[in-house]
Amino acid sequence: MGRFFIESSHPSLVRYVFLICKQFSKESWNLSLMKNLQSSINYWEKCNVGITGANGALGKALTKKFRKKGAVVIGLTHSSIKNKKFSSEGPQKWVQWQCGQEEDLKSTLSNLDILVLNHGIYPKGLQSSSALNDAIEINALSTWRLMEIFEELVLQKKDQRHTCEIWINTSEAEIQPAFSPGYELSKRLIGQLVSLKWNNLDDDQKKYLKIRKLILGPFLSELNPLGLMKAEFVANQIISQAELKLNLIIVTPNPLTYLLIPLSELTRSLYFFITKKFYK
Repeated sequence: MGRFFIESSHPSLVRYVFLICKQFSKESWNLSLMKNLQSSINYWEKCNVGITGANGALGKALTKKFRKKGAVVIGLTHSSIKNKKFSSEGPQKWVQWQCGQEEDLKSTLSNLDILVLNHGIYPKGLQSSSALNDAIEINALSTWRLMEIFEELVLQKKDQRHTCEIWINTSEAEIQPAFSPGYELSKRLIGQLVSLKWNNLDDDQKKYLKIRKLILGPFLSELNPLGLMKAEFVANQIISQAELKLNLIIVTPNPLTYLLIPLSELTRSLYFFITKKFYK
């Protein structure tokens, strides 16, 4: 079977569905939380977390949640940081960056334990070459370049005592309409790239680098004023599922996504495995 379900870093479909069901049962969730409480507290405390798109609704909610857990948050933003105000719920540090200049972030990325790639644009119905180029560049290629840089930096520090992580917000637009062709195209591209990276990390690399994919449904934000979920709820679910040691994190009101996304990942994994074997 595909490596996605065989290797320990990728939960099986049965285990994934089981854990999700447990999470929505308050009693079972409390039991699971108690079992992992000590390790979770020790892990998040003083953990250096970098978040792109930290100025958006989800970025702010994740920042607040990480800080409550004791983490140190570095906000990565395209906006000017000259007049940024610091608070107990915001990032302890702001770093300004631009798509296409990812190499300039190396010094910041080298000190992170977790990199959350959460930046993106929603081009709505725009379908011009310019709009499509912007969507692909910002939503997919920029994210991919940051992944590659962070992976390189992490694997250069193999004397570290813990595993660093990359969390990538790809969206359920990977497999479903999002009423924006440009958005769908870019999210499907980065989703495929993350799946490829997942399936091609060797056992030694997995000791130092963990990849988590965030599949999120519509939530309220400036980009989506019609979202069905609050960003705070989504952030809580993301952290909760990470504490359950899930690498495929799904938060959506659409029940079909909980079935279709794992099946899609299994299909991709099998396809990647077969093609690699075929051309050897």
